[in-house]
Amino acid sequence: MGLGLGVMRTIEFLLLIIAILSAPVLSDLILSKVERRIDLTSQIARIASTIKAENDGSSSVSEILLSIPEVQAKNLAYLTAKLVEGKGKAKTSGVALAVEPANPKGMPPALSFYTMILPKPLANGDSVTLDVLAAFTHSLRPFPEKITQADIQLVVFQDTAHYLSPYPVKVQSLTLKLPDARIESYTKLENTKGLGSEIKYGPYENLPPFSYSPVAIHFEANQAFAVARELVREIEISHWGNVQVTEHYDIVHGGAMSKGEFSRLDYQSKPQIRGASAFKHLVAKLPPRAHSIYYRDAIGNISTSHVRGDSKKTEILIEPRYPLFGGWKTAFTIGYGLPLQDFVFESEGKRFLNFSFGSPMHDLVTDSITLKVWLIDA
Repeated sequence: MGLGLGVMRTIEFLLLIIAILSAPVLSDLILSKVERRIDLTSQIARIASTIKAENDGSSSVSEILLSIPEVQAKNLAYLTAKLVEGKGKAKTSGVALAVEPANPKGMPPALSFYTMILPKPLANGDSVTLDVLAAFTHSLRPFPEKITQADIQLVVFQDTAHYLSPYPVKVQSLTLKLPDARIESYTKLENTKGLGSEIKYGPYENLPPFSYSPVAIHFEANQAFAVARELVREIEISHWGNVQVTEHYDIVHGGAMSKGEFSRLDYQSKPQIRGASAFKHLVAKLPPRAHSIYYRDAIGNISTSHVRGDSKKTEILIEPRYPLFGGWKTAFTIGYGLPLQDFVFESEGKRFLNFSFGSPMHDLVTDSITLKVWLIDA
């Protein structure tokens, strides 16, 4: 199944190209080298960029701008930046930089901007290397949008082969890592190479500011597309030495919608063929000393779960009562206890709770989360 022109060139991306052609240029900085790596092995698109920036202006620079197309920025889930220290094999990510939304004058609304604040100004002729990590949800679009129980799931991912930046780029490259070597089609440009489950674009040299070259990749992706439409986390803090956590999940398979009849017999006899696009379990990584773990739904306790742990984590494998195909839903609750001293500490006469905000489920996309904290009297 090929990738049609209508999929490759959506209206949103056409509007983006038109908008960036009229964007003003910021010329104080030059990006001498940019290496981007996009990991598409799960439903979450993770983009890691190593950026070397040089100050070619007459005055010092205290911040560096990142630009993200608005069609992608609306699904931005995570964004961090760190200084790279050392050289060659001794390179390591060091100081974390503050990253804040920005609104530079004269820029088109089709682009969202973020500023990375440097720990000290970058003088004329100096350079700095940064590691930037961004994660995006809902970036893989099922195509076709509906499939049968026997079909594999195919998705489309769109981006740009050129690093979209308000600064000129001397040399840059892009590598995409896919979950499988089965690739239906992908945009072929100059210096494009496909090898197994990887596609490489570049290197490209001497790119002007806001250079943009759209690409689309159509590939097989049967990994779990588990989406929590709503998650309610309740944390009860007791002075008796326990923290009780209760998590209520409303889950949907966010991949290609299932069509036609479902045969449990076919699924049980050939799950890898008659259920390749379904997901059968979720994995939650809980704190290492989690105890009194339970898993239930509206019917009652569910026994199809397995717990294992070590000194660093407690892992629970959760199996719903039935496999989930595209569009299918389920709701359940997990609960567990934690030692109070691991998460509550005292400083200057005040008590503080140190607890992760998001879900402990691996590669779960959470659309809506509510966190409730209850203080239980002794």
